[in-house]
This record gives sequence, C-alpha cells and structure tokens, in this order.
Amino acid sequence: MASDQNFVDFVVEQIKNAGKITAKKMFGEYGIYADEILFALVCDNKLFVKPTISGRAFIGDVVEASPYEGAKPSFLIEEKIGDSDWLSELIRISLTELPPTKARKKK
Repeated sequence: MASDQNFVDFVVEQIKNAGKITAKKMFGEYGIYADEILFALVCDNKLFVKPTISGRAFIGDVVEASPYEGAKPSFLIEEKIGDSDWLSELIRISLTELPPTKARKKK
C-alpha cells in the first residue's frame, strides 16, 4: 500500500525544526531528507527513522521494524509522532551520526 501524501506532509511539518526537510517519492513511498541526508522513510503511512546509537539512547524503549520486505530494521515511530519537539530532537540527534547521501552517478 502506498503512503498518503497527507501523512507525508504531516511528518514533514512535525520535523520542520530539524533542518531543511524534504520528501522525495520513491516507488510509491517516500524518502525523508534533512539538509540532503536521507534519515527516514515513510512506508505504508508509517515513519521509519534510520537507527543510530544516539537516537537509540534518546528514544529509550525502541521499537524496530523493517519498512519493507528485505530492508534493514529502522526505528518505527508511532506513539510520539504527534510530538513535534521530541521528533525534531530525535532527527537532529540522529543526523549527527548519519553520513551525507551519496550522489548517484549519471549514466
């Protein structure tokens, strides 16, 4: 099931204080970027944040799940998705450990 644009817009609005947030459509789902770093996916109207050591410490009781079959587990954010301050802080903390997204080579 593809994600709903309204849900993606809600997620982007919730984390707007974490940097320059953009969402890019990918195969019916969305990649969420902050300052050109891919840090999360929205799949089936659920938010999956890339796991980091600092993010795990910040969350505490982490729920992990794969955003799609065959994917590595990510932090599944459900209960706190409505808490903009908490979610923005999680993203800011996580971004310190995530590498810049590699540019794709043009064919």
